Order: sequence, then C-alpha cells, then structure tokens
Amino acid sequence: MNKDEYQKLVKKHEPQENKTQNALFAFLTGGMIGFLVEGIIQLLMGILNISRVDASTWTCLIVIFVSSLFTALGFFDNWMCKAKAGLLLPTTGFAHSVSSSALDYKKEGLVTGLGSNFFKLAGSVILYGIVSAFILVIVKVMING
Repeated sequence: MNKDEYQKLVKKHEPQENKTQNALFAFLTGGMIGFLVEGIIQLLMGILNISRVDASTWTCLIVIFVSSLFTALGFFDNWMCKAKAGLLLPTTGFAHSVSSSALDYKKEGLVTGLGSNFFKLAGSVILYGIVSAFILVIVKVMING
C-alpha cells in the first residue's frame, strides 16, 4: 500500500462532522450565554440600583470567575468540545485559556507551576492586543492630527 492509497483509506474511515449542526449549536450556545449575561446585568441594575457600566463590570467579573471555576472543576473542557465556538466568547475563552494553562502545571508548585505558566497561552493574546492597540493609536493620531 503506497502513501496515496493509505490517505484515501484514512479519509474514508475518519468521522465526518456536521458543520451546519455544529454552527447552529455554537450560535445557540453563544446566544444563550449572551442572554444570561444580559439577565445578570439587568438583575444587578434592578437589585443593587447601580449604573449599567458598573453592572457590566461586575457581570464580566462574575463570568470570568464562573468560567475559571468550571475550568478548575473540569466542566468547561467537556462543554468546549460540544459547544466549540459558542463558548469562545472573548471573556469566557480568555478566562478558560488562562485557567487551563495554569492548572496544567499546578503540581510543580505555586511559583514554578502556577505562577510561571499562568499567562503561557494568554500571553501572546495580551502582547498582540497591546501592540495592535499601540499601532492603532499612532494611526489615529496621524489621521486626526
């Protein structure tokens, strides 16, 4: 059996994913999370009588805490396999990436394990976010004078 025949055999037996069903499920999951987040914002505004900006800040902290907690408890990875992009909202996805990269090395201790690996995956996101923001500010200043 040559290389081409082997590749055809592998392609024939690999499972096919239903992209339409996955996209619909991710859309519904992301929409449901957005709906829940908006509900939390409205609840905080109603109960605590705070502004929308403050309620949004508290909601962001709640979502980060919950997604990090669920990552630590092992729920979030299973949900990510099913919902895929639906759970990769910027806040939950970022909190999951930070938490999971830190938890992978927790057995090595607080400093060399958790501390040194906390921003391993998210560090590149932070770096390029800061660099792109810096470049965009320079462009804006050049355009506006």
